[in-house]
Amino acid sequence: MRKFLFLFSLVLAVGGGLLRAETLTLTDGSTQTGDIVKFDDNGLMLRGAGDAYANVPWGKLSQDSLKQLSANPKIKPLVDVFIAPDESQHPARPEIQVNAVTRLERPANPSLFGGLVGSPVGLFILLVLYAANLYAAYEISIVRARSAIQVMGVAAVLPIAGPVIFLAMPMKVEAPPEETHFAAPGGTAGAAAQRTPEEIQVVEASWRKEEKKPEPQIYARGKFTFNKRFVETKFAGYIGELKGDALKFSMEVKTAQAQFAVERIMQVAATDVIFETTQPAQVTVALNDILEIKLTPKTA
Repeated sequence: MRKFLFLFSLVLAVGGGLLRAETLTLTDGSTQTGDIVKFDDNGLMLRGAGDAYANVPWGKLSQDSLKQLSANPKIKPLVDVFIAPDESQHPARPEIQVNAVTRLERPANPSLFGGLVGSPVGLFILLVLYAANLYAAYEISIVRARSAIQVMGVAAVLPIAGPVIFLAMPMKVEAPPEETHFAAPGGTAGAAAQRTPEEIQVVEASWRKEEKKPEPQIYARGKFTFNKRFVETKFAGYIGELKGDALKFSMEVKTAQAQFAVERIMQVAATDVIFETTQPAQVTVALNDILEIKLTPKTA
């Protein structure tokens, strides 16, 4: 009795295992056969012959296999998202209605002048051109020395062409009246004798220029900063051999202690200057002690 029950349970176990075996088709056309051991969101695990296990993702299963597995209530929620809906499940597409559109009528193709006259903008452009034509006629009448009424009247009747005609015509120039010249007695000497003293002075002043005399130049402390660079740039003609302004001006240096005439500048240092004077021969003066440097024009 016990042996019979064991054999019966073995047959049920084997039969149940065979019933659980699944043959699934993959998207690449291959098949996988085995018992479903487990399944989750990522896929399922199959146990094939010889206890070989294979993981099959849901995305690699064909639509037929997904529909086959959806028959299992436990697997259905996991595979429904991968099953493509049938055409019958698609919502009906709304019908597209094309409404009638009111279109603007295209105007007929007129000529250039007709198109300008037929629109307010075109009329404004024509008026501006006509006014410019009259203004050009007025300017041409001035340049060609013609009557403005005559030129502008022709331009009003013949726009553009009228001003062009007068512009191509030569300038009308009236001959100046002849002047009567009376020869003065004695020739040129007589004409010069008729001039008044005031006229002679005006004529002489027109060609004679008064020579401008040089004026003294004074460089005082407060208005100028006495340093090495100032002395080297302003009085460069006095350094070494006399040249430039040194030939026209004589130099006088004034300090708090004395005032002396300078012949030339012997040396310029950062803090003092060595001057060559008439008496004594050389004087060393600190730049901070200089109150004034005066250049006086030399007399001829």
